[in-house]
Amino acid sequence: MDAVCYIVGACEPGEIVIDRSRPSLVIAADAGLRRLEEQGIVPDLILGDFDSLGEIPAGTQVLRWPVEKDDTDSMLAIKEGLLRGFRTFLLYGCVGGRRPDHTYANYQSLDFLVRHGGRGCLVGDGWAVTALRNGALTFSPEHTGSISVFCPDGEARGVALRGLYYPLEDAVLTSGFPLGVSNHFTGVEASVSVEEGTLLVMWEETPAGALAVLESDK
Repeated sequence: MDAVCYIVGACEPGEIVIDRSRPSLVIAADAGLRRLEEQGIVPDLILGDFDSLGEIPAGTQVLRWPVEKDDTDSMLAIKEGLLRGFRTFLLYGCVGGRRPDHTYANYQSLDFLVRHGGRGCLVGDGWAVTALRNGALTFSPEHTGSISVFCPDGEARGVALRGLYYPLEDAVLTSGFPLGVSNHFTGVEASVSVEEGTLLVMWEETPAGALAVLESDK
């Protein structure tokens, strides 16, 4: 099993599930520390500028940055995880809340991850979001509910959606038209693949199931 880097942000995360049976790193990004404390989870590392938390945490495993910086706290956590050799990331508390700009920034962070040899998934509110680049994701027949596929950057070529209610073969998705929105699972094994470019894939999912789908892209 691959090692997993868990990153927890400040938004309401739902239940945070950490699989300690495999190598892992739990990072609290700024006020994500409060979310972990609420669920009795001790992070391995705390980082950020701590403007949201409102105080500098005590301890030796704390990395502090100035408020005026280019990276969001989530991006700092992703870069730290990559630096420590992690390639699989599960991000809690990084969607929703009062800052849609930060949610969008976290979508972009998924693209950053996949372009730097990693793979990541945002989980929350019963949904999962991941970026897929020149690869494929497989979904088991047990999946139910909605799935949407977007092109976040220019064009994505050779897109195939199989086993879904609205299939596609060798299609081109663009960032200027939401052709892949509001698809559905059908009770059979399904897949999303792209030959050239990046897709942003969103589907109804549990955190454990999200990790299994993420690891199908190998």
